[in-house]
Amino acid sequence: MKRSYLFFSTLIFLKFLTLNFVNSAENNIYEKIDLFGEVLEKINKEYVDEINQSDSMDSAINGLLQSLDPYSAYMSPEIFNEMQTETSGEFGGLGIEVGMESGVVKVISPIDDTPASKAGIKAGDYIIKIDNVQVQGKSLSEAVDLMRGPVGSSINLTIRRVGQKKALNFNIVREIIEIRSVRAELLKKNIGYIRLTSFNENSSEQIKNQIKRFEKNQNVNSYILDLRNNPGGLLSQAIKVSDFFLNNGEIVSTKSRKASENRKWFAKKGDLINGKTLIILINYGSASASEIVAGALKDHKRAIILGENSYGKGSVQSIIPLKNKGAIRLTVAKYYLPSGKSISEVGVSPDIEINEESDEFRIKTETDNQLDYALKLLNG
Repeated sequence: MKRSYLFFSTLIFLKFLTLNFVNSAENNIYEKIDLFGEVLEKINKEYVDEINQSDSMDSAINGLLQSLDPYSAYMSPEIFNEMQTETSGEFGGLGIEVGMESGVVKVISPIDDTPASKAGIKAGDYIIKIDNVQVQGKSLSEAVDLMRGPVGSSINLTIRRVGQKKALNFNIVREIIEIRSVRAELLKKNIGYIRLTSFNENSSEQIKNQIKRFEKNQNVNSYILDLRNNPGGLLSQAIKVSDFFLNNGEIVSTKSRKASENRKWFAKKGDLINGKTLIILINYGSASASEIVAGALKDHKRAIILGENSYGKGSVQSIIPLKNKGAIRLTVAKYYLPSGKSISEVGVSPDIEINEESDEFRIKTETDNQLDYALKLLNG
């Protein structure tokens, strides 16, 4: 009887401690919210210049999201609306994919044949000024907004590049950006070269059509898939492209906070190039969906990965609309390769490391040492 009473008393005590902890945590959150309100009020009354409280709140929300990781961000109704317009595949701009790192805008990748690419902007560049306006301290959305402007107007970007002491200045004229994701050409009469610059809605269909065209040529005995400076795109397209070269096995998995939402994707039987040698070219500008394809085919030993270590963006972002018609971009899961390794902040390492000497990805082997090495490898 004493034991039962003691056990029952212990349960009550533990329940009391749990409730007390929950109540304490909730009270602490409410205290922080009150503190935030007090700080905002002090700024509004005492700050040297008059402030726009609505803008301050937007910055606070964005600061909260960007404290989580470089890819989570707040989009005001105006920016969210512009983003939806841009995903149609044709928009005005510079042609760069950007992210945030330590409060500075970082170029993930310039898109082929766009103003940024032609001007010489490179993956890994840090944008420190936009038209002489300091970027540090601004949110990613604010920096992107500064880079927007009418087609035909010019913009000056001040860049810090790793390995160079002096800042670089680029004057770029904004253009209509038309994303052509697939380009293909027969090289050395027997090598099918496919360059994929992004993973959009019809990328996999375009690649399939190019492979079918190459396969009609009896001389084609090997392939090069060029994913350099490809910032990624749709997960579904990365899975389809990987599946083109596999007969079975896991392609990628995602793990989220909720175990019920964890997923795995597997290849179906049917290698479109029938086991022929495949080389995949990657560099620091290869990110996200590009890393899924390169990583999956590397893990299955189906492709030789050549070039430089990839970017290391191994997370899934979801666009979540808000009541004010804005939205948040929130990281909801991480990618994992068939080996179980995460891509996040690590990237995919090449089987053969060849450092990039030029950013001329225009099938000019005399200037493109990575492509030249791949061709020599395939031709013995």
